[in-house]
Amino acid sequence: MKNLLLLHGALGHSDIFKPYEKELSKYFNIHTLLFSGHGNTELPENAISIEKYTEEIKDYLEKENLRDVCIFGHSMGGYAALCCALRYPERINSIMTLGTKFDWTEEQALKESKMLDPEAILLKVPKFAEQLENQHGAQWKQLLPAIAELMVALGKNPPLNETSLWAISIPVQIMTGDKDNMVSIEESISAYRGIPNAKLAILPDTKHPMEKVRPNLLFDLMKDFWNLS
Repeated sequence: MKNLLLLHGALGHSDIFKPYEKELSKYFNIHTLLFSGHGNTELPENAISIEKYTEEIKDYLEKENLRDVCIFGHSMGGYAALCCALRYPERINSIMTLGTKFDWTEEQALKESKMLDPEAILLKVPKFAEQLENQHGAQWKQLLPAIAELMVALGKNPPLNETSLWAISIPVQIMTGDKDNMVSIEESISAYRGIPNAKLAILPDTKHPMEKVRPNLLFDLMKDFWNLS
């Protein structure tokens, strides 16, 4: 049975995959990891970066002795997975991304990062603040600015660009929801066209958060991409 690694996004948690694990375990050995700073993991002292998360994926694959692994990455999890495929392609079979933002510019990153103000979130979206505290404990207020720094660094020097995407040789499926307000259909199409062995899927009536995705819709796409039966 093949191995499947499920990767959450920035400010996400591996718990978001609970609704999928029972069905997927019919076809895969399921693996999840928590990126540092998320859940009960410690925030790294020397900042969070996409490079650090790329290494955390590689370290997990090595620790579990996983080769030829399939990966599903939501949002930033998909970005880190593709970066890992660039650096360590020998360990990865294929990747599906959902809601992964590719069009990082300094202007875009600054705009996104300004929305990660803990006090503003407490004031304006208390339910989101409560969710963050439930998932990440008291350190959620430190996690937000750390993720904001990661975004700004991505804007200044995005590791996935026209040249590097072309170097990804494994099968990839890029997916985005038609109602995703963080990721445009255009940037998803552009990334899909930039990767030699890629497929594209636009999910109807689908927003960015993983919990807003209809599981049956995603299962069908996974079964098609990974030839599950």
